[in-house]
Amino acid sequence: MEATSTSTRTNSNNTAFSLISRGWKEVRDSADADLQLMRARANSFKNLANSFDREIENFFNSASIASFSVPSPLKPSTSPTEIDFVKKLQPKISEIRRVYSAPEISKKVLEKWGPTAKLGIDLSAIKNAIVAEGEDEDRGGIVGFDRRRKLGFREFWGEGKEEGGGQFGEWEPIRVLKRRLRELEKKSEFGEIFGGFKNSEFVEKLKSSLKAIRKEPQESKEVPPLDVPELLAYLVRQSEPFLDQLGVRKDVCDKIVEGLCRKRKNQFLLPSLSSGKSTLLDENANDELDLRIASVLQSTGHCYDGGFWTDSSKHHPSDGKRHVAIVTTASLPWMTGTAVNPLFRAAYLAKSEKQNVTLLVPWLCKSDQELVYPNNLTFTSPEEQENYIRNWLEERVGFKADFKISFYPGKFSKERRSIIPAGDTSKFVPSKDADIAILEEPEHLNWYHHGKRWTDKFNHVVGVVHTNYLEYIKREKNGALQAFLVKHINNLVTRAYCHKVLRLSAATQDLPKSVICNVHGVNPKFLKIGEKVAAERELGQQAFSKGAYFLGKMVWAKGYKELIDLLAKHKNELDGFKLDVFGNGEDANEVRSTAKRLDLNLNFLKGRDHADDSLHGYKVFINPSISDVLCTATAEALAMGKFVVCADHPSNEYFRSFPNCLTYKTSEDFVARVKEALANEPQPLTPEQRYNLSWEAATQRFMQYSELDRVLDSEKDVKLSKTNGKSITKAVSMPNLSEMIDGGLAFAHYCLTGNEFLRLCTGAIPGTRDYDKQHCKDLHLLPPQVENPIYGW
Repeated sequence: MEATSTSTRTNSNNTAFSLISRGWKEVRDSADADLQLMRARANSFKNLANSFDREIENFFNSASIASFSVPSPLKPSTSPTEIDFVKKLQPKISEIRRVYSAPEISKKVLEKWGPTAKLGIDLSAIKNAIVAEGEDEDRGGIVGFDRRRKLGFREFWGEGKEEGGGQFGEWEPIRVLKRRLRELEKKSEFGEIFGGFKNSEFVEKLKSSLKAIRKEPQESKEVPPLDVPELLAYLVRQSEPFLDQLGVRKDVCDKIVEGLCRKRKNQFLLPSLSSGKSTLLDENANDELDLRIASVLQSTGHCYDGGFWTDSSKHHPSDGKRHVAIVTTASLPWMTGTAVNPLFRAAYLAKSEKQNVTLLVPWLCKSDQELVYPNNLTFTSPEEQENYIRNWLEERVGFKADFKISFYPGKFSKERRSIIPAGDTSKFVPSKDADIAILEEPEHLNWYHHGKRWTDKFNHVVGVVHTNYLEYIKREKNGALQAFLVKHINNLVTRAYCHKVLRLSAATQDLPKSVICNVHGVNPKFLKIGEKVAAERELGQQAFSKGAYFLGKMVWAKGYKELIDLLAKHKNELDGFKLDVFGNGEDANEVRSTAKRLDLNLNFLKGRDHADDSLHGYKVFINPSISDVLCTATAEALAMGKFVVCADHPSNEYFRSFPNCLTYKTSEDFVARVKEALANEPQPLTPEQRYNLSWEAATQRFMQYSELDRVLDSEKDVKLSKTNGKSITKAVSMPNLSEMIDGGLAFAHYCLTGNEFLRLCTGAIPGTRDYDKQHCKDLHLLPPQVENPIYGW
């Protein structure tokens, strides 16, 4: 038993000794490997130093040989300045060698070397010394080295930075090298150096090499996150439209935002954002809060491409030209404002040739054409009507307008006396051309619009309000209730489907996103008539041989009711006053019978073009209408040099600056203005007044107020703002509460207009959610069941 125990202990000791020996061997092998690695690195560094020495010797030898050699006619000679530079640099290179070979350095290097240590020469010291001088030159020549970096040896080697400095003091060779290079470059300004170059080729190459060796580390550009007051301020800012409906004014909201942001006001000067690909756009460069939100979004890498309601797939122009689609609610030969003015707008926008223009007009079936177009004029094909439109336009503008005319299906409503689109109008603009949309009468176009949202398909949507629908509706049965509903529907559709809305005058409904500006001009033909009249008067000829007239569509709402009331009330004061009335319309018989019953001195004549020769001799144009937004006939009469007697009404605000425009507030004023106009001669228009009435001026105003000039001039729809000299941008589709509300309204409108029963309850024409078979035949369209198969399920 004892022998067995002894044997067991012996085997255990042998096993333990074997394990210890094996472990020690592994440690020794590992240490040998580490020593070999250190030797290899030391040899590598020694070889590198030897190579550096050889290059320096070759450099000095080549300089010495060049100083005693005869210059070849085929090779540029070495100047004395170069030799002097090399001689001055040679002692400093020797000093560098001496410093490198110091035993203290070798000891320190060996202490720092190890299997995981890294040895690197930080050449940034030399680089910074030379490049800084080059940067100073770029800012205005060679300047003093007031920003020198004084580096110790250990800092140059990339060590000891945490310890605050090197043990060898300031490294003099850097300063000497920098000074020598500065002297060399200063001399290069006065003569040729280094083979004929005005600037030292040697120094420039050295700078480039050092720049390539080391890049500046990028500074940390962390943006602090939003705090609670900023989030609340942004919520209030985006909720302004909703708060406005609750009676909270915009100035109150601004004060709330200012109070919330007061603590962060000093931090609104943001650092510049990192460059690179970014879908950014500056919608309001002065809005510091929005810029603050944008900087935080970009610092987090967030890119908002749209929300639940929006569609981010929009047109991006690839041919270098933008595309403008003008969509209107009427077409020639119907002589109405929404047929004539968009046609002129398309012609003058296309005249600049900066953008491609498409005019989209309604196509009526023959049965509707007979109800709408005058003189029983009808067309069998869209091509035939297009030719008629182009011929009419070219006769009046005097140039050939290069734009496209397209048609969309429409139906005429007898009750509303207007054309209602049938189907989705937006799809008649190809996706490749869906860039900028101009909606003439946006509320009218979108009352029953059931299709793609305009602002989703187009990059920029502008609405132009032509008609004061509320004024017309109030004259109907239950007009107050209908006007209330239509008012809110108009607010909804213009807010949901437009980026910008232009109102021709203050006589229109106050709509969201709207500004007031007259963006209409007059037919150039009327300006020529005015010039002709002025020339005749200068020659002493009688330009006007007739008295007063009124011209307009013969419906009560077009001023006929006001006209008859004024003439009936002041029948005695205006005894002997005769008025010629030109017009056709649905209420023609009723208007004539009323005037006859009241025994008014009115002469009713057939409607005609305002530029007709038979109207040139009239001196006074009477227009008592207060339902117009901006009467085109008034502008045309002024352009022809006539007197205009009109009501003191917001629709006539633009014309008050013209001396021949006589406005009245009361019926007594009306009588006085009529007598004044008949007793005097109108003043000739000045060149400035003629220009203000022209379509050139109207197009310029349209480009400015619709922001179309900014959109067209922007290649990528990106605009940078400058804050403290640094570029700061805002996200294109930054999350916006107002946009989300608009999207929700558009979605709700889409759902409501998709129900045929609700459409009929609100006055839509039956079957206008889609176009019918006759439209398919006339316009060569596929049946709606094929275009939208979901409706056929």
